[in-house]
Amino acid sequence: MSDPRPQEAEPRMSWISTLRFWAKTLEGDVITVWLAARDPRTPWYAKLVAGGVAAYALSPIDLIPDFVPVLGYLDDIIIVPLGILLVLKLIPNDLITEFRAEATQIVERPKSYAGAAAVVTLWIGAALVILWLFWPHHAE
Repeated sequence: MSDPRPQEAEPRMSWISTLRFWAKTLEGDVITVWLAARDPRTPWYAKLVAGGVAAYALSPIDLIPDFVPVLGYLDDIIIVPLGILLVLKLIPNDLITEFRAEATQIVERPKSYAGAAAVVTLWIGAALVILWLFWPHHAE
């Protein structure tokens, strides 16, 4: 007996395959944004946003470490993709096409030590604020 359901023309990608494809695309877009931040043809406001997004995305240190349940992957799932989308909206399409083509030629993913320094600075600042808030203040 044959299957009464209509046959699909193309097999559907499993959600794991879809997630892997999305992650690979995101990695390429991070490099695209990094290239955009360094190119003199990029408008200054897009360069500013692109620099911040690229520095954070390429930083070897996360703002919220991945071992923190749920929140650890929040930056990877929400913050970085939204930043990339914003940058892609701010840059003309012809430049984005050029940067994407150039990004496919880059074999080794760049690292942003400036992004890592910014994350460490934020951690230290947050620790100092928390220390100040909870340190006993004696009224004289």
